[in-house]
Amino acid sequence: MSYSFTNDQETTERMSEQRDAIYDYVVGQFRVHMANDDIDSAMALADEFYEWMDPDQLENEPTMFYNEDELLRRYLELSAE
Repeated sequence: MSYSFTNDQETTERMSEQRDAIYDYVVGQFRVHMANDDIDSAMALADEFYEWMDPDQLENEPTMFYNEDELLRRYLELSAE
């Protein structure tokens, strides 16, 4: 099985910006839920995004992503064999 790995500057910056936006949204929503005393929803976010919300792990958590078209193409290749 082959995987492609990209670390070009443009892709790295785009993924970093997307991850930062997700982080900001999750932390913001967590705070909204806590302010509204919606502990269950806050804990659901914390459970799902624990590694991102923990300052000790934030920068060490790897971000994996895929291109949906490439994934579909690979699926069709493998299922045709």
